[in-house]
Amino acid sequence: MKDQELNFEGVERQPLRTFTEKAYLDYSMYVILDRALPALGDGLKPVQRRIIYAMSELSLNSPNKHKKSARTVGDVIGKFHPHGDSACYEAMVHMAQPFTYRYPIVDGQGNWGSTDDPKSFAAMRYTEARLTRYAEVLLAEIDAGTVDFGPNFDGTLEEPLFLPARLPNLLLNGASGIAVGMATDVPPHNLREVANACIHLLDEPQATVRALMKFIKGPDLPTGAEIVSSRAELAEFYEKGTGSYRARATWEVDEDTGNIVITTLPHQVSGSKLQEQIAQQVRDKKLPMVEDIRDESDHENPTRIVIIPRSNRVDVQQLMTHLFATTDLERSYRVNLNIIGLDGRPKVMNLRDLLGQWLLFRLQTVTRRLNTRLDKVNRRLHLLDGLLIVYLNLDEVIRIIRTEDEPKPRLIARFKLSDEQAEMILDTKLRHLAKLEEMKIREEQAELAAERDGLVALLASPAKLRKLVRDEISADAKEYGDERRSKLVEREQAQAIEETELVANEPVTVVLSTGGFVRAAKGHEIDPRTLSYKSGDGFLVAARGRSTQQAVFLDSTGRAYSLPAHTLPSARGQGEPLSGRLDPPDGAKFAGVAIGDPEELWLLATDGGYGFTVRLGELHSRNRAGKSVLKVTDNARVLPPVPVPAGEAVVAVVNSEGRMLVFPVADVPELPRGKGNKLFGIPTQKAADREEVLVGVAVVAPGQKLTVWCGERPMTLSYAQLDEFRGERAQRGAMLSRNYRKVDRLEVQ
Repeated sequence: MKDQELNFEGVERQPLRTFTEKAYLDYSMYVILDRALPALGDGLKPVQRRIIYAMSELSLNSPNKHKKSARTVGDVIGKFHPHGDSACYEAMVHMAQPFTYRYPIVDGQGNWGSTDDPKSFAAMRYTEARLTRYAEVLLAEIDAGTVDFGPNFDGTLEEPLFLPARLPNLLLNGASGIAVGMATDVPPHNLREVANACIHLLDEPQATVRALMKFIKGPDLPTGAEIVSSRAELAEFYEKGTGSYRARATWEVDEDTGNIVITTLPHQVSGSKLQEQIAQQVRDKKLPMVEDIRDESDHENPTRIVIIPRSNRVDVQQLMTHLFATTDLERSYRVNLNIIGLDGRPKVMNLRDLLGQWLLFRLQTVTRRLNTRLDKVNRRLHLLDGLLIVYLNLDEVIRIIRTEDEPKPRLIARFKLSDEQAEMILDTKLRHLAKLEEMKIREEQAELAAERDGLVALLASPAKLRKLVRDEISADAKEYGDERRSKLVEREQAQAIEETELVANEPVTVVLSTGGFVRAAKGHEIDPRTLSYKSGDGFLVAARGRSTQQAVFLDSTGRAYSLPAHTLPSARGQGEPLSGRLDPPDGAKFAGVAIGDPEELWLLATDGGYGFTVRLGELHSRNRAGKSVLKVTDNARVLPPVPVPAGEAVVAVVNSEGRMLVFPVADVPELPRGKGNKLFGIPTQKAADREEVLVGVAVVAPGQKLTVWCGERPMTLSYAQLDEFRGERAQRGAMLSRNYRKVDRLEVQ
């Protein structure tokens, strides 16, 4: 089938693949060239250019009065930009916000948004606008024949294809946009620095990027702050056209109160959002050294956020370093100098290529301006020649005009005038002719002739042309330039304080209930059995450790989970379910808890008689689903893990028949995971049928005592008294006293 054909009704037909491919490519090119990417010459996107031009046509220049923004938006979308009014107005607002544009182009009255919420601006029917003085840089030469005009969207009007920018506005105000398959991110810069770099490049066309960086030291953000990237990082994106840089808020310590005062924020950072980030860390107990944070910003101090340390012993520098790493007090900005060049194609440029092409654009613009002026001067000289002839032959001219039916051809033939000269003579009123003076005409001719000679000399000499451009750039830099706002201070990468360093190191008791609820009580003296529990719930097991340590939980399937102890709920309440913070398998129940140093040994066992020792660090897991550690045989249940003290110690195990076996803990293998070895000689079939199971496991060190609880009756055995139950691992052990054979639990004291 042909790519396209006409059917009998004259309707074009083509394959869907061909149509969609063309439609997508057309749309892509439209987004790239006419919406998202700025042009190199004036640094503007089409909607911005149309807004500025429409405002100039409405005479909304800086000396004139403001007019309603709705008037401007109406003209823009009605004459040049047939899109939504809200998008057009938002583009206009951005050009008016001093915290968004380094050199605002629109001067607004009313609510034009704030740094906290740039989109909080009032509706266009309430605000008023005009152009700023800086806009003259873009518009001053628009009527000097410097730009090409093209038809608007309906062909009824003409609009400029670009504006004759006298300075590289693209680098001054920056730009950002997302097109199809490409994006652009150009940071703002200081006008004086960019102008000096342009002048240097005019003088030294072979200058390198490094040489230009002697003038352009780095981005200059509208809100100030500090550029903390190294010179190597800045040089990287200036040389490659892509990269990133970091900006950091500035701060000081109030000498009277000791409070931290943040005075500037990075570009596009919201003060209210920043306060929320810090407050959230305080609520999550991740920032215990901060007492409070408040906003004292006003008209005199646009940014004044006060952070109040908890005490004067707080390391302020360490605190701020942590906040730089964890909040928007420091931000990283992407750089992608992807620009529509003079050839109309998007390209990623380095700093030298960008400035070099802009200077070429400026030289072309100035050349067009000079040629236009030269044409006007020559035309005026030509007309003055005709006027001089009229003055010298005034009576003859008047006679021809009075007596001839068609005086124009007669004047042309008699005085050898051009059509334009004759037309001007005929359009001149008689009283004006009478007032003509030869001296005035000759003076004007001399002035214009001198100007013409100067223009011709300029156009004929590339060196003189470049000097003119250099002088104009220097004059504009003096007129519109200002001091750098963003200080360049190379600083090391901010590091967040380790979570354990932020938490007070204090003793805690982690309590786990039968229903899977967990809580942490301060201190080791608390009796977890005396705590209140929900109806139907009760105490299961507890472990003592430090608030800076990880609490490890073991479930009935042998999976281990870990949570920072300081994040557990307080024991003042009834705790919270572990299932809300962890993801155990369906039907699994939590069976035990362990807490301590990662290098400590703990004994894991099942009531089927198997177990092993493991380093606590092996049980740590950042995964909500935990990690498989203990292999649980059929019908067996997981026993609560017990700590293994350093040095000599023995394992005491008791079964459901009242037998106790004691053997050295060294006989138990140390494994990272698995089933382990047999600890007690339970017959396999009895274990499978749960006719005989282990009811308790404990590890006792010399000097400690073992308490065997049978209901409410305790039997305490010293370390020496355990010798009568000594045996080899996996034996059956010896029977306990008759009244202590129904054992509930073992406790070590």
